[in-house]
Amino acid sequence: MSLTLPVVALIVGLIILVWSADRFVDGAAATAHHAGMPTLLIGMVVIGFGTSAPEMVVSAISSAQGNPGLALGNAFGSNISNIALILGVTALICPIKIKSGVLRKELPVLMAVTLLAAGLLFDLRLSRFDAWILLAVFALIMGWWIWLGLRSRHDSLEADLDVELVVDPMALKPALIWLTVGMIFLVISSRILVWGAVEIARAFGVSDLIIGLTVVAIGTSLPELASAIAATRKGEHDLALGNVIGSNLFNTLAVVGIAGSIHPLQVGPEILYRDCLLMGLLTFALFFVGFGVAGQRRINRVEGFVLLLIYLGYTGYLASKVLGFI
Repeated sequence: MSLTLPVVALIVGLIILVWSADRFVDGAAATAHHAGMPTLLIGMVVIGFGTSAPEMVVSAISSAQGNPGLALGNAFGSNISNIALILGVTALICPIKIKSGVLRKELPVLMAVTLLAAGLLFDLRLSRFDAWILLAVFALIMGWWIWLGLRSRHDSLEADLDVELVVDPMALKPALIWLTVGMIFLVISSRILVWGAVEIARAFGVSDLIIGLTVVAIGTSLPELASAIAATRKGEHDLALGNVIGSNLFNTLAVVGIAGSIHPLQVGPEILYRDCLLMGLLTFALFFVGFGVAGQRRINRVEGFVLLLIYLGYTGYLASKVLGFI
């Protein structure tokens, strides 16, 4: 088969995926706002789910079609991209100040969830029971988020979200339309994307894991990158960081859990000792910064540059393996 069609499918799939995810998030947030949902709850649950919807759909389809590497690579690669690429680029544009008490409560949870996922993968297998554990923990965290969103008031993250919803209001009818259209095109574009990625991997003789960790992970993380840069430029730093933390929690628990519950996954040792390890170290670094170094709770430009270098080095290493240099 010529590579032209798979490459076109990959590119078109990514473009439609990013567009539909953006429409889905806008529609879902506006619908929840019209339903009277508290602003903080919209940010923590609705937007968190929406920005992780591409990873969920892509990984579910990949798992159902027997491509576990693509499913796990998409989830873990997106987490690595979220911290190293998205926060790195965003901090280079404008240092990210961490003011929200809600986000500081989420950081230890993200660290614990990352360790849980690594522990379940230690036997190099993700069984259905392991997947159910992840989904059960996800359900507990969702319940905690709902309780926290209903209880917490006057948090800086809530203030950022209030500004977004007031500045860019959407009537209920178009909100419902975009919610539906976004979800439909998310599924369609994900199927196109997965087919193109798998065909390209087969043509070049590389694992679907590598494709998932790089091209697909970057593509499904583009909505978070765009929203993080836009939020930071407007001074809404907690919103930028909250998107990343929420997305990583969804990816680690819901995305991997859904993929494993559909089809048990065999895991290569490189996923545990390379990808999970890097994801864990980046999460620890974020946790460390979030609780303040020398009294400063922010990601400055130097730290952003280091994060970006780490991401470029990691991606370069994966590319070298594909090209046979390593």
